[in-house]
Amino acid sequence: MDPKEPARTRVGLLGQLPRKVDVYEVGPRDGLQNELRTLPTRDKARLINALVAAGEKRIEVTSFVSPKWIPQLADAEELLKQVGRRPGVVFSALVPNLKGLERAQAAGLEEAAVFISASEAHSKKNINKTIAEALAGAKEVTAAARKGGMRVRGYLSTVWGCPYEGHVPVERVVDICRQLVDAGIYQLSLGDTIGVGTPRQTDEILGALLQHMPVDTLALHLHDTRGTALANALVGLSAGVTTFDTSIGGLGGCPYAPGAAGNLASEDAVFMLHGMGVDTGIDLDKLVEAGEIAQELIGRKLAGKYLQAALGEREKKSSRRAQT
Repeated sequence: MDPKEPARTRVGLLGQLPRKVDVYEVGPRDGLQNELRTLPTRDKARLINALVAAGEKRIEVTSFVSPKWIPQLADAEELLKQVGRRPGVVFSALVPNLKGLERAQAAGLEEAAVFISASEAHSKKNINKTIAEALAGAKEVTAAARKGGMRVRGYLSTVWGCPYEGHVPVERVVDICRQLVDAGIYQLSLGDTIGVGTPRQTDEILGALLQHMPVDTLALHLHDTRGTALANALVGLSAGVTTFDTSIGGLGGCPYAPGAAGNLASEDAVFMLHGMGVDTGIDLDKLVEAGEIAQELIGRKLAGKYLQAALGEREKKSSRRAQT
């Protein structure tokens, strides 16, 4: 084995899998921005503290977008003051433009994230820009952020499909990704925004991209609208992807599929990974505790299957003890 290659472990027919994977938590930002309820800042901080206690090391906590557009995240600066800095933990935020970047830098963030769509129609509907205009803006933010010592991550949405255009050409995805990498973005998070991806399609997308960039440049951001998020994550894992965006309890949703599940649940992903011998550095029991907090704060049952199974089992044990 080449000593420069990451250590991997063999798991049956799946071939060699990474021994360690990063779970990139997006619940406090991507999850909460899709909720109708706006949580008090202290409650958001409580949730983030629980995620850190569970061992999460990479957490997207908020967005520096205009409060007019996402009022749920209007407290970005105050939230960062409340959670403070944690040794070994990277807090990041979505930064849409140079004004947002100035706010993020003033708040002391180490990492920023920019957002682009692979669909012209979605880009126009979402941010009222063409893909070319969005790319130019992302490159501008990236250059300024890197000059200020920040790392920049990129989100590319609608990679597997668009609610307006349907199929999104893989060639377009590859072209955008290559431009973002050339601009200095250290990692690209590929988004199945409306949860239409299938494992074969995931394999084709990754196969096309890996001809042009190393696998550690890529992360997967999968929505579970049609129940295929874990299956697509497994394809990514088999291809060597070692970063997966997840959301505690499956927080979040898709505005184009009312009532559908949101992001891949953090605890579902961690349960699968640990069961396959892949380390995440996360304590699953404590992650369930964080999920319970998220559920309490949101005020409804969340979609995460492992979370509900664990809470259900706990309730059964409590009931048995009460009967004896």
